[in-house]
Amino acid sequence: MIKPFEIFETLKMIEEENLDIRTITMGISLRDCCDPDIEKLCIKVYDKITNYAKNLAKVGNAIENEYGIPIINKRVSVTPIALIGECCASEENYIKLARILDKAASDIGIDFIGGYSALVHKGFTKGDYIFLKSIPRALSETNKVCSSVNIATTSSGINMDAVREMGILIKQAAYLTKDTNSIACAKLVVFANAPEDNPFMAGSFHGIGEPESVVNVGVSGPGVIKNALEKVKGEDLSVVAETIKRTAFKITRAGQLVALEASKRLGTSFGIIDLSLAPTPAIGDSVAYILEEIGVEKCGAHGTTAALAILNDAVKKGGVMASSHVGGLSGAFIPVSEDAGMIEAVKAGSLSIEKLEAMTCVCSVGLDMIVIPGNTEPETISAIIADEAAIGVINNKTTAVRLIPAYGKEIGDVVNFGGLLGSGPVMKLNNFNSREFIQRGGRIPAPLASLRN
Repeated sequence: MIKPFEIFETLKMIEEENLDIRTITMGISLRDCCDPDIEKLCIKVYDKITNYAKNLAKVGNAIENEYGIPIINKRVSVTPIALIGECCASEENYIKLARILDKAASDIGIDFIGGYSALVHKGFTKGDYIFLKSIPRALSETNKVCSSVNIATTSSGINMDAVREMGILIKQAAYLTKDTNSIACAKLVVFANAPEDNPFMAGSFHGIGEPESVVNVGVSGPGVIKNALEKVKGEDLSVVAETIKRTAFKITRAGQLVALEASKRLGTSFGIIDLSLAPTPAIGDSVAYILEEIGVEKCGAHGTTAALAILNDAVKKGGVMASSHVGGLSGAFIPVSEDAGMIEAVKAGSLSIEKLEAMTCVCSVGLDMIVIPGNTEPETISAIIADEAAIGVINNKTTAVRLIPAYGKEIGDVVNFGGLLGSGPVMKLNNFNSREFIQRGGRIPAPLASLRN
């Protein structure tokens, strides 16, 4: 039971500390929509999404008004389209599916739809390969469609052929949207160990082990955590961890309330609460500022990785006590363009892509919303993906890469994406190439940690 006093306790967090429910995401299975006739398939997909999620935005708005808890995004995720469209696989047919997803999302009034996705961690089917080729066009010709590709798991290793392909596709997506700061790349995530129940875009998809439909909720409150830490200045790090844990408990309870209400009103099952601290460009809503409050002068300084480990662990410990169904990514996001403190740290010269990679060893996801020079070679992008996948595979955790090689932009330029995507300074990369390594292809074998049976 959610107690009334818990609601009142969150009011201060909402009004003064930027607490919000970042997203209500409805997952919808499209497995029963498969049809070798692309026109029939599109009709089935559109009808199912608009039937199941027709009230999603309305319900989200009603809960927001009734409880006074801001709900920033209402989203849908679907079964990976590479699977659904394989029965009539061609690049043009996959593009048609992308357009019908976009139309469905617009017609039901949601912000984004995820699931233009493929799972190729152990290899490609013929349909998978055709699907991957369609991604740049699909993202450049739609507004609300988000895409993800899982290229590695701890149990299967890393599909380096897929890694090589993704570097090429990211460059193509950047070129096709060169007039809008290569924004298609902001809607494309490359994963290792992708979770099936992640409510956050752009990596959300409805996993094949998920039910017919489900509601997953992502909570966020970096400002709340920072405010709580301001009250324990000078205390030791055990007190810091305990303060974060207690605060995360309260934040998660607000998410639990919204998730239960939403699932009940939408007539579907409640899936998970994702505890991820997702920052925004708003001042005071920053993960970087939390790390600085813990004690590093500027995010990226020595000690930042240890501070982030404290934060990530304490958030998870507090969250799992507040909800029996915690999942998704859960922890702390470090997207550069979406975090005011991260942007400041890059501009100050404190935060490099190498330091961000080190931080991803202990945080929820990976190298997220990082703008890089537009002339970056595809093999360099692939090598960055491979490094991040290796961290995920070896440590049995989710890692991801969302890089934006902004066409025509150079180191030091600032690229503005607008809204929650914020703006990002173009970051410097290592000047030496990894071409020979990436062109080898094949598979990096699964680590010893995968032998758990």
